[in-house]
Amino acid sequence: MRRILILTEYEGTHFAGLQRQRPGLRTVQGELEKALVRIGALPKAVAAGRTDAGVHALAMPFHFDLPGRIPTERIPEALNRLLPEDLKVIAAKEVARDFHARKDALWRAYLYRLLLRPHPSPLLRHRALWVRHPLNLEALREALAHLPGRHNFLGFAKEEVRAGERELYEARLEEVEGEAGRELRFYFRSQSFLRGQVRGMVGTLLEVGLGRRSPESLKRILETADRRLAGPSAPPQGLYFLEAAYPPEKLSPR
Repeated sequence: MRRILILTEYEGTHFAGLQRQRPGLRTVQGELEKALVRIGALPKAVAAGRTDAGVHALAMPFHFDLPGRIPTERIPEALNRLLPEDLKVIAAKEVARDFHARKDALWRAYLYRLLLRPHPSPLLRHRALWVRHPLNLEALREALAHLPGRHNFLGFAKEEVRAGERELYEARLEEVEGEAGRELRFYFRSQSFLRGQVRGMVGTLLEVGLGRRSPESLKRILETADRRLAGPSAPPQGLYFLEAAYPPEKLSPR
């Protein structure tokens, strides 16, 4: 029995989310586990995190257990023949038997894309949030500076029963020229995130960029953890799970 780590890329538009849900709902985990059974793997895939309906991933890690002798390097091809067009495996690696895709993650990173141009893009309607009006980049960077560090992020999250304190390692803004025009991309990196936290932060930052609130208002949200003080959650289509990192000793079989 081997423990295998795979990286998956998916377009989340037609998924009801990552996690397996009630019968009839199409999920990333559900589609992946159906394919695992057909290559002889145990039918349980554990992800590094979770994504909601409409959210995408560039390299979402999963682990699963695989008996038999199929070479590791052939696993992506074997699974991709069985997986739908909006979900593919881009890498596979045998790892330590006690490796855990969620519990062993040192950090996770998310990306949020904003398309800035006068008219919407039909090509990016499911892959970036269109913003018609100019944004104040100086105010956005000032607001972002309040986010890194250890804070209670419940003020940006969906309803949670867990403690809201997390350490955000990095929050930055990049301006790039994308395939459909000028984009702003938010990048967030943390050991873990609360459910809805990234979309809540982005929605609040958008209000800052549009001049509807001050950059200092984010500090108040972090101090009070009051969701009513924050902006609405940004839509899912601009959000991507980017990557996760693991201790080197967990990434080698032993």
